[in-house]
Amino acid sequence: MKIHKEGRRILFVTLLVLLALNLLVFNFNKGADLVNRLFAGATVIVFLLILQFFRSPFRHLFTHEDLLLAPADGKVVVIENVFEPEYFNDERKQISIFMSPINVHVTRNPISGMVKYFKYHPGNYLVAWHPKSSTQNERTTVVVESDAGPLVLFRQIAGAMARRIVWYVNEGDEVTQGEEFGFIKFGSRVDVFVPMDTEIKVELGQKVKGGATVICQLKVK
Repeated sequence: MKIHKEGRRILFVTLLVLLALNLLVFNFNKGADLVNRLFAGATVIVFLLILQFFRSPFRHLFTHEDLLLAPADGKVVVIENVFEPEYFNDERKQISIFMSPINVHVTRNPISGMVKYFKYHPGNYLVAWHPKSSTQNERTTVVVESDAGPLVLFRQIAGAMARRIVWYVNEGDEVTQGEEFGFIKFGSRVDVFVPMDTEIKVELGQKVKGGATVICQLKVK
C-alpha cells in the first residue's frame, strides 16, 4: 500500500490546516481538556478519511489481449446496449463502474493497445449514477485500438464530490493493460463501451477491482 502522487500535496496542506486549527482551539480553550481532546480526535478522523481517498494498493496484474479488466475499483451499476454518439456513432455494450468515496480512485487501462482518440470535456457535476452524467459531467474519453483488434472506449466521469479528473494518456500512446491511465479525485465512475458481440463476464451489483477483475471478453475475428 502506498499513497498516490495525486494526493500528497492535498494531504500535506490538509495536515498543516488541521494542525493550525488544533493550535487555535487549544489556545482559546485552555483548561477545557475534554473539548480539546474531542476536537483533536475529530481532526484525526478527517485526515484519515482524506488519506484513504488516495491509497494506491499493489495489484498482481496479468495481461491478455482479448480480456478486458475492470478500469477501476467499485460496483457495476450499468450493463446495457446503448447508442454511443461521440466516437462510434453506433450501438455498443456499456459497462459502468461506480466508485464510492471509500474505493481506490486509481483508473487503469482495461486493455493493451494504441490510443486512437482522446478528449477532455469540461462539464457539470451531477451525481455519478445520474443517467446524464455520462454525457454532461466533466469527463475524459479514451479510445484504444486493442492488441486483439476491436476498438474499446472508456470514459472517466466526475461526480458530485469529484471535481478534478487527472489523465496520463494522449493520442498515439501505447498503453498496457492494468497500468494507470488516470485518477479521479474523491471518486465517481468509469464507463466502458465495447462491440455488441462482446461477452460480458460481470453482473449488475458485482464489486470489481481495477486491473484484477475480468469484466468482458472481446470477440476476435
